[in-house]
Amino acid sequence: MCDDHKKPQDPSRRTFIRNVGAGVIGSTLVPDAVAATGDAEEPAPTAHQGEYLLDFTVNGTRQRLMVAAETTLVQVLRDTLGLIGTKIACNRGQCGSCTVLMNGNAVYSCHVLALDAMGTEITTVEGLMNGENLHPIQEAFVEEDGLQCGFCTPGQVMTAAGLLNRHPHPTTEQIETGMSGTLCRCAAYPNIRRSVETAAKKLNGKGVPS
Repeated sequence: MCDDHKKPQDPSRRTFIRNVGAGVIGSTLVPDAVAATGDAEEPAPTAHQGEYLLDFTVNGTRQRLMVAAETTLVQVLRDTLGLIGTKIACNRGQCGSCTVLMNGNAVYSCHVLALDAMGTEITTVEGLMNGENLHPIQEAFVEEDGLQCGFCTPGQVMTAAGLLNRHPHPTTEQIETGMSGTLCRCAAYPNIRRSVETAAKKLNGKGVPS
């Protein structure tokens, strides 16, 4: 298990669905009557039965939307907000393709309930870029050829971002351990390791926005 991912001990889909209720209890839920009031500048979204207000920040922009209790973070990012750089592969919290940053820490977005992201800052692979300019981590993956088919690359990049937030000057062991939670079916691991090493040099300890 990668120490940069907050990964549940039992990633099975059955257990995830069974624990949905527990996840909702730990979220900040706003009843329909309260959600409907909103505020003067930005009215709350229309509430439907079984939906709750999710208020969080994604790539620097505040988002307020109604979501069902069982909706996962990756579903909101891809299906509602259109941030399709975050991939869904195993959808069981095992492969890491859906990795994003939550308050600067790498998490599997397929295994996080959307409502558990209430009040957090989420960064996706799109949020790393500055306009059309690649982030240093993205540049490093291009320069070191840290990709083959490219499907897992967004997850690899975001895992690297979380790792470099924790270890701005990582050792080889820290890189191998920190990146181990994100699988590459093409086995481009040597190039991925070099990509993280190059990214660390480019960032020079500055870290990654949360």
